[in-house]
Amino acid sequence: MVKKNSRHHLFDEVQEKSSMKDDVFTAALQSFQLMKQVSEQLSSEYTAYTLKKKASRPGSLSVNHHGDFEFALQFGGDTLLFLLHTNVFEIPRDHNVMRTKYIQEDPTRSYCGIVHIYNFLTDSFKYNRVNDLGYLIGRIFINREQHYFIDGKSELGFMYNNFRNHKISEKNVEEIITSAIEYTLNFDLLIPPYEQVKLLTVSEMQNTLDVISFKTGKRLGFQFYADQDPTV
Repeated sequence: MVKKNSRHHLFDEVQEKSSMKDDVFTAALQSFQLMKQVSEQLSSEYTAYTLKKKASRPGSLSVNHHGDFEFALQFGGDTLLFLLHTNVFEIPRDHNVMRTKYIQEDPTRSYCGIVHIYNFLTDSFKYNRVNDLGYLIGRIFINREQHYFIDGKSELGFMYNNFRNHKISEKNVEEIITSAIEYTLNFDLLIPPYEQVKLLTVSEMQNTLDVISFKTGKRLGFQFYADQDPTV
């Protein structure tokens, strides 16, 4: 039988761990809500800008909400999908961040909520092309102090990797979202290899173009070494 004092120690550990994880998730959720607000502000500013400019083809930059833990930012034929995971994760022990003084001073700082940013083609949702692919361009790790770093492609991974000094703020969130948009605008859709699309089944042909089962993705069938990033 476990001694009463041992049980109390166990109960204290359960309470401390639960409280810490609640704090992490609360910080991540608040950060995610700020991302929504900043995206909505960018959308409003874009609309005002195009009206003032009297653009003949203004396009759109809009935000669609899909519950508390997901929203989509659509622009120029692309969709950036922001997803907040509802669980709290610990950074892997072999990650570079774990060797920083910031974590060594307080190991609980290594527990984070995660926001994933995926790039999809807007038409994939519009035409219900369920076989189309989305690409993870970044994931934001946020701890209970709302300090963050990003594993990601290109500037997303290199500009935001100072865990000690980077803290979620309206200015920083705007920079992150702007960088994600800029990366997406330069991440173009390429024609798939001929060998990949030369055959078509009767079933595929009988479908309308709205639901045709060709897979579409920006890098489908290609390997671009410049896009490879060991941190993702």
